[in-house]
Amino acid sequence: MNHFAKKFLASAMLGTLLAFSAHAATLNIHNGGDPQSLDPQKLSGDWENRIAGDIFEGLVTEDAKDNPIPGQAESWTISPDGKVYTFKLRDGIKWSDGQPVTAGDFVFAFQRLVDPKNAADYAYLQFTIKNAEKINKGEITDLNELGVKAIDDKTLEITLENSTPYFINALMHYTAYPLPKHVVEAKGQDWVKIGNIVTNGPYKPVEWVPGSHVTTVKNDQWYGAKDLKIDGAKFFVLEDQEAALKRYRAGEFDILTDFPTDQYEWMKKNLPGQAHVAPFSGLYYYVVNSQKPPFSDKRVRQALSMAINREVIGPQILGTGELPAYSWVPPGTANYGEPAYVSWKDLPYSEKVAEAKKLLTEAGFGPDKPLHAVLSYNTNDNHKRIAVAIASMWKPLGVDVELVNAETKVHYDQMQRGQVEIGRAGWLADYNDPDNFLNLLVTGVQMNYGRWSNPEYDKLIKEGNAETDLTKRAAIFKKAEQLALDESAALPIYYYVSKNVVSPKIEGFVDNIQDIHRTRWLSMKE
Repeated sequence: MNHFAKKFLASAMLGTLLAFSAHAATLNIHNGGDPQSLDPQKLSGDWENRIAGDIFEGLVTEDAKDNPIPGQAESWTISPDGKVYTFKLRDGIKWSDGQPVTAGDFVFAFQRLVDPKNAADYAYLQFTIKNAEKINKGEITDLNELGVKAIDDKTLEITLENSTPYFINALMHYTAYPLPKHVVEAKGQDWVKIGNIVTNGPYKPVEWVPGSHVTTVKNDQWYGAKDLKIDGAKFFVLEDQEAALKRYRAGEFDILTDFPTDQYEWMKKNLPGQAHVAPFSGLYYYVVNSQKPPFSDKRVRQALSMAINREVIGPQILGTGELPAYSWVPPGTANYGEPAYVSWKDLPYSEKVAEAKKLLTEAGFGPDKPLHAVLSYNTNDNHKRIAVAIASMWKPLGVDVELVNAETKVHYDQMQRGQVEIGRAGWLADYNDPDNFLNLLVTGVQMNYGRWSNPEYDKLIKEGNAETDLTKRAAIFKKAEQLALDESAALPIYYYVSKNVVSPKIEGFVDNIQDIHRTRWLSMKE
């Protein structure tokens, strides 16, 4: 074959390959933890949300900047008292098996969410809906008493307990996704297995290998399928950040959802524009088991909190500039104004340590009687780095720390069971409102990992949520926040920044306060 023919054939083959790859653009995402389930009512982590939000869609969904836009509902109206929302569903919306999505699927999903027998950890996020909390607590047994009604197949009415300023935002959360009633009723718990599961979002799952990956493909039944630029995604389980960065550099991943912070300076020089660090509505914190002596003594909790030198963690230990946290609600949260702060926020660090030593001595600990503590964190280079640093900050107080790590799923399971003495946790806002953070310290909430309980605090949160005047509501919430901080209910450490690495071939990735980047808004150039 002559040189010209060879070149012609090579370019024709390359053209075919490029056409094929453009035709079957798959996004490879380093997703971190292993999903517990594909059932939106069994999730709790951002790594699960990344999958769920691609395969399901609520009444309201998010645009590329994480602003609410119509999803399965094309429009809605709100009653003058702010309590009744009426949603009109889009024409012709379908599940991935071709069955219509109806208002009844939303009623079914909300009833299942609050039904106590399903024990959904996150049911409380929708307690603003009339009777949701009473049903969830077993005080009302008739699920039809829930304030979610299908007027007809295309009209859904939701009645709230009180006017709720963030309700539309809360409907973007996976607890508000519809479920395919016809499949759940036919298959029971097995409805989420590949082969059974049907979804109503832009994509549908076609493979799930626990511990490895979840693969999705375009859902041709979704109303906007023809506009999707990416044909599907592969969400990889990998908690080792160093290994993830290596695989990104080798071209195996298109997006990293975290990175080893000690590589940030190197990435800025060697991967210009690819590392995205942006402000984030989230809090990194430690919980202390308030039900277990000596951590039930608030002096012990306060001493541990005061001895953490938060100022060095963002700039020095992580190197990505996270800001020190002295409040429970991050500054800049909507409907709130300036948060409450710990009373000792502005003391010089040496004075904080001196006060911490005094508190521990009063609680009966000192050089002759060290405080033994087990500090647990989920496997991740950055969490380890912080745990090692904080353990060394506690050492001068006479605190003897044992570090224990476990994979994400196991770590959070142990925290929910109250099996952890001191545990690392993080909270990323589900909706932009102080209630979302303050709720974490309410008695009996699943995510209240430290089991701190204060009736006055619980009363204030209830009172704040019943208040329709936003200024008065913020004042009540601030009083509650101050109470929790004075009690050292948990130990806020820093406010998050989101940390992503995005390949130059990916377009449409927009940094936003909630770090949500749905595949539907992305495209890929070869």
